[in-house]
Amino acid sequence: MKDFAIKFTCGLLVSFLFALVDAKAEVLVGTVVGITDGDTITVLAKDNSEHKVRLMGIDAPEKTQDFGDESKKALSNYIYHREVRVEYKKQDRYKRKVGKVILDKQDICLQMIKDGLAWHYKDYEKEQSKTDRDLYIQAELKARESKIGLWHDNKAIEPNAFRHK
Repeated sequence: MKDFAIKFTCGLLVSFLFALVDAKAEVLVGTVVGITDGDTITVLAKDNSEHKVRLMGIDAPEKTQDFGDESKKALSNYIYHREVRVEYKKQDRYKRKVGKVILDKQDICLQMIKDGLAWHYKDYEKEQSKTDRDLYIQAELKARESKIGLWHDNKAIEPNAFRHK
């Protein structure tokens, strides 16, 4: 019985340590050198390597969609040629890092939602921390209620639905 307790405890400890490692985000610090649209950027790291980054937790209007240009321009105004910190845990199928973009302690992904220039991307909300998920949900609700940005249009189409038309 004592051996079982020791093995069980060691197993729990190892599982806990792996969970901690998995939960820890990697960090990319660099200068934003490209804005593809309202939720995709290119970051030039200190070692001169370029990284495509998909902003985590948001889905911005497509370029050909209403508010697509406004979303891209706002993101550019916030971070183009600025040094940002990208906290990411994964890459998407297009080999882009998917992460939260931070500028001077400000969550730019959240700001895009507050400005009414992106939706909270609910298809991937489980990848966010509970705190971020709650903040993004509340920001979208507030932007909708205030009819900020794309929420001027009561019939705004989510980018995911627009892409599959």
